[in-house]
Amino acid sequence: MSTTERVRFAPSPTGYLHIGGVRTALFNWLWARKSGGAFVLRIEDTDQERSTDESRRVIIDSMTWLGLDWDEGPGKGGEYGPYTQMERLAIYREHAEKLIAERKAYRCTCTKEQLEAAREALKAKDPKATFRYPGTCREANHPRDSRHVVRFRAPTEGVVTYDDMVFGTVTTPNNAQQDFVLLRTDGVPLYNFGAVVDDLTMKVSLVARGRDHMVNTPPQILLYEAFGASAPRFAHLPMMLAQSGEKLSKRHGAVSVEEYRTGGFSPVALLNYLVRFGWSHGDQEVFSRDEMIAAFGWEHCNKSDGKFDPKKLLAINFEHLRQERLTPYAEYKRNVQTFLHARGLPNVDSQKLDLAIPKIREKARTYVEAADMLDYFFRDELVVDEKAAAKFLVQANAPLLREAADLVASVTEWSEAALEAAFTGWLASKNLQIKDVAQPARVALSGRTASPGIYETIHVLGQPTAVKRLRDGAARAER
Repeated sequence: MSTTERVRFAPSPTGYLHIGGVRTALFNWLWARKSGGAFVLRIEDTDQERSTDESRRVIIDSMTWLGLDWDEGPGKGGEYGPYTQMERLAIYREHAEKLIAERKAYRCTCTKEQLEAAREALKAKDPKATFRYPGTCREANHPRDSRHVVRFRAPTEGVVTYDDMVFGTVTTPNNAQQDFVLLRTDGVPLYNFGAVVDDLTMKVSLVARGRDHMVNTPPQILLYEAFGASAPRFAHLPMMLAQSGEKLSKRHGAVSVEEYRTGGFSPVALLNYLVRFGWSHGDQEVFSRDEMIAAFGWEHCNKSDGKFDPKKLLAINFEHLRQERLTPYAEYKRNVQTFLHARGLPNVDSQKLDLAIPKIREKARTYVEAADMLDYFFRDELVVDEKAAAKFLVQANAPLLREAADLVASVTEWSEAALEAAFTGWLASKNLQIKDVAQPARVALSGRTASPGIYETIHVLGQPTAVKRLRDGAARAER
């Protein structure tokens, strides 16, 4: 295993950070951490119409939240920068001119109108034919001051063969290539050229990306050969598809990192789900961050595309939130406080929160659910479910609620055990069971029909609040 492995993640700042992209970033990050190498973050912002500073910020924030820290890139610097493509135009021009000087590339002055006319002529002659640039300017030697793009002089014979770390040996005939464009007239590189120049000058040793990029690998290898350089190794990852089998997109549900962040997911749980998407480690499903790093390796990646399963992700998240080894209590409490704040409860009592969290942690699948389950413990004005009130806060239950309030007020030792003992004696004296009073009391105390046990709920609320809510519930039942 190399200790100088250099890998990269190169998103385009044209929107949100897609979880498919996160899976790619994760595999690269894991390999960098496993090999003791470097993880490079590079911003590919050559799509100037769609690239925005806001999207760039979202990428940085999302990567930071996920804990996918980079060793070189925006905010970190590094000896191979700049790490944003639009700041590297002079580097692309220099490399293009080198290829032109060695007759491995050439200036092409064909206009869009000329190429479109040639495309239409071919279509009229053979509707099924695929248009390829006809090499009009291959031998023209246009001057540098002409309005031109730069095209690669692609070989027409031979093959490109490489050993993919996931798919094995891949061979593509060179006659499948055409003289593709390297630089546009404005000096901005097209994807393949920009990626190769960046990976070459940043000394990237392994390129891991989605299987949809396999079409780009042969022309990129041809460019490495043209520069007299060895290509990096390649690992192409299976695709993440929607349940319908289509490419996963917004219309299939939440796909941006930000949606999962605001949805109350654990960043490590999200990574845990994504690492199992195209990779396996025996039967293990749940991993900590350190366990992922220790277990990761390319030999256990598979070729088959998979379907994104929100229910499975939710189940993984639940495991992470409820297990102390995966989410330490201090972290859990801190995150719950953030989501309580978002619900308009910014200053919850810390000691009461310590009492309340253990009552809901085994049930809450997300921090959003946890905050919802805790809400009524900290709200001054109870929010009551009207349907629950109509069913349980009825006149027949008012006397029971008043007696329950008086009973709670009389308890001198404030503990769950003392509360249970008091209720047990009271219910026995009235020849009742807890089920006869539980739901009316629960709605009076919490405003809803689901909560922790009655004694637990009363204990966490505290004596004054519990008594007041039971009496308020009785008053409402008498209306």
